[in-house]
Amino acid sequence: MKVLIIEDDPSVRALVQAVLKRNEYDVDTAHTVTNGEELASSDNYEMIILDLGLPDGDGLDLCQTIRDKGITTPILILTAEQETDMKVKCLQLGADDYLTKPFDTEELVARIEAISRRSSSGEGDKVLRCGDLEIRMLERTFKVNGKEVDLTNNEYNLLVYLLKNKDEIVTQEEIAKNVWDIHFDTQTNYINVYISYLRKKIRDYSEYEYIDTVRKKGFILRCPD
Repeated sequence: MKVLIIEDDPSVRALVQAVLKRNEYDVDTAHTVTNGEELASSDNYEMIILDLGLPDGDGLDLCQTIRDKGITTPILILTAEQETDMKVKCLQLGADDYLTKPFDTEELVARIEAISRRSSSGEGDKVLRCGDLEIRMLERTFKVNGKEVDLTNNEYNLLVYLLKNKDEIVTQEEIAKNVWDIHFDTQTNYINVYISYLRKKIRDYSEYEYIDTVRKKGFILRCPD
């Protein structure tokens, strides 16, 4: 796996680089927003590890810039922020996971591997269908009524989970654990935000309301009869 580390602290950057190389990852590094954006845009990385506090800008802004460019490479945020709101904001801007500093190096590797598993899906050429919806997991493509629809990594992983559990109620806690492999305060609107993103993209091409909210329980993706 080829990984890009964007971190301005030399000691942290050296630690992460050493840990990843020890686990046989191919690693490039950057220490500024400018250099990080250039590398993220020019090479085919399978993972980006991104610090929030960079000398020439905000890592959150860089995360959003990367996503705005259509780059879907999974992003793991490193942050000293402990507040749930900041963690949720990272995910809302397109990050796939976050890890707070100081961090355990074994957890770092475990999170990278978990993100990689979710991104690759491990489902071969499996196709998931429900009414007008179709996901081809080998190509990681999503179509509604035959029209291809772009999804972010987080939207894709959420929709795959809902399709695998179609016609069944799934709770916010189950989504948090099985889609993002994290635990956070589900009273935040984070999951609701991503549900709304999926609803809007589906509505652009279909009149059927696939995703319903089940009050005090969770969500259900209903297939047409």
